[in-house]
Amino acid sequence: MINVLFFAQIRELLGTASLQVEASEQIATAAALREHLAATNDKWAQVLASDKLLVAVNQTLSNWHETIRDGDEVAFFPPVTGG
Repeated sequence: MINVLFFAQIRELLGTASLQVEASEQIATAAALREHLAATNDKWAQVLASDKLLVAVNQTLSNWHETIRDGDEVAFFPPVTGG
């Protein structure tokens, strides 16, 4: 299983903080996982379509081509600003 986490506004818009997705050959990258989740419904597609969305794999900021495997943790979150 892939443990998927959602943070900040992403979590609020989707109405969930986490879920688990069965690992498969079709979900081999962070981008493929995002596409898989976006297929859930129109709301998920809209929230996950943002080109500003960030992804972390196993608590490390990653790019969308990062390989994911069974047992990995993938987190989606909006850009972070500070001050």
